[in-house]
Amino acid sequence: MPASQQRRACEFRLIRYVPDTVRNEYVHIGVMLREENSSHTEVRFTRDWRRVHCLDPDADTGLLEAMETELRRRLATDPDTKLMRILDEALSLGVQMTEPKAYLAESIPAGVEELMRLYVDPQPREKLPRLNGRAAIQARMRSEFEHAGVWDLLRKRIAAADYTRPGDPLRVDLGYRPIGPGTPNGPGTGDSIRMFHAVSLEPGIEMAKVLAFSSAALRAGVERVEKAELELTAIIEPAAKLGATDEEPERLAVYRFGVETMEEHRIRVLTTSDLNRVADTARRELRI
Repeated sequence: MPASQQRRACEFRLIRYVPDTVRNEYVHIGVMLREENSSHTEVRFTRDWRRVHCLDPDADTGLLEAMETELRRRLATDPDTKLMRILDEALSLGVQMTEPKAYLAESIPAGVEELMRLYVDPQPREKLPRLNGRAAIQARMRSEFEHAGVWDLLRKRIAAADYTRPGDPLRVDLGYRPIGPGTPNGPGTGDSIRMFHAVSLEPGIEMAKVLAFSSAALRAGVERVEKAELELTAIIEPAAKLGATDEEPERLAVYRFGVETMEEHRIRVLTTSDLNRVADTARRELRI
């Protein structure tokens, strides 16, 4: 039987980021694939935002990631949801969808992978700036939580102002509330909230100081609003990755100062090497 006859008839749309509709410059950021005569639709956004930042250095990739989560949620709960309505709501983010095109896929997951390779993810030969600093830590966080199957269940870009006071610009990267005993399918009812924030010590200790300064008010606000204790975790680079070793005592001293500053303010400090364990704990606590 010809290979084409073994494939599934599908249609796909590309999702574009268009920061300036007048100039009409864009970069593909995702794929939406649906099998014909089926309500199942798969959505995937890029995990590498470097091309987006090359086009628009001020792009809010956190909001774009949240859009992917929202798309998945809507398509899972209402497969017949009107894509154009979602598109209208996303225009303020500079997001567009292409017209649907026919596609033959071996399977939906394999089709998504192939389309991402063809249209979205940069090819190895492309010379792109290396991810570093907070961006590198955030990418590693997402990868580990996705691998654990809990990414879509996490709160993202948590506004500190919801717990402190209006005008507080801090947005904590990720968080969740462990699901309490006796509520296997319900919302979290545990007496603690876990939040995680990427803090790069590569450029210095400024990020560590900002989080340390904000922690007390954030902790008090979570206790007041959520009636729960906040466990705030900073995710940083391993010392060796930044060259903070005994051979570089000045770098090591700065690195230790940043860590100790956060720990003195009751912030748990872990490195990206610990994320596998952190994500596995989240999987258990969210009952996945």
